[in-house]
Amino acid sequence: MSKIINVKTIPNSKKEMVEKISEDEYKIHLKEVPEKNKANNKLIELLSDEFGVSKSNIRIKNPKSRKKIVQIKL
Repeated sequence: MSKIINVKTIPNSKKEMVEKISEDEYKIHLKEVPEKNKANNKLIELLSDEFGVSKSNIRIKNPKSRKKIVQIKL
């Protein structure tokens, strides 16, 4: 079973935070800068902790955009 969520990322933030806006929409603040995939890797790490799944179970669509579609295999 997999879950699809919409994520708005805010890179280069002062603190890391996961905000649940609705059942399938999240706003995530990241300390990392959006260079060399650093912010996306941190996003995967935070979502892995949030949903209790392995990092390999998370796929990001639109990796170069701040608005991403994320598939999580539960």
